[in-house]
Amino acid sequence: MKEQLQAEKTIRFNVNGSLVDLSVPATYRLVDILRNDLKLTGTKVSCEVGRCGACSVIVDGKLVNSCLVMAYQLEDAKVQTIESVSTDTLHPIQEAFLQGGALQCGYCTPGMIMALKSLLEEDNQPTKEEVLQGLSGNLCRCTGYEGILRAVDILQNKTV
Repeated sequence: MKEQLQAEKTIRFNVNGSLVDLSVPATYRLVDILRNDLKLTGTKVSCEVGRCGACSVIVDGKLVNSCLVMAYQLEDAKVQTIESVSTDTLHPIQEAFLQGGALQCGYCTPGMIMALKSLLEEDNQPTKEEVLQGLSGNLCRCTGYEGILRAVDILQNKTV
């Protein structure tokens, strides 16, 4: 039975526009695949139980905590990580974080940016209450949320 739990599964999915084929234990977590196998370390590991949002990514258009997504759930999925947000220049969300003073240590920032990206893709003019709800799964232990709300205000005064 123990061997059965450790049996590897070959999965195929898309990460940031690239097709990935991996053979991993079926219960291996997405956050571990991203950080250990694919070396995409922008996705952070903190609580490991889905409470802090540091590991937030977008899977098939939905914001998820990658510490709670198992490898077997990834077959044919489309995963977007913080590394997909910008290439040559900062994304408007990243620029707004800088202008609004929305970060201090930066540990929560990738998850916050992914949460805002997901929210703004659904509604580019959310209310303050909708922003707070959209960020409710992401914890910041340094700056509080005023800088993040300033960043959203900056974004709403520009076109994203």
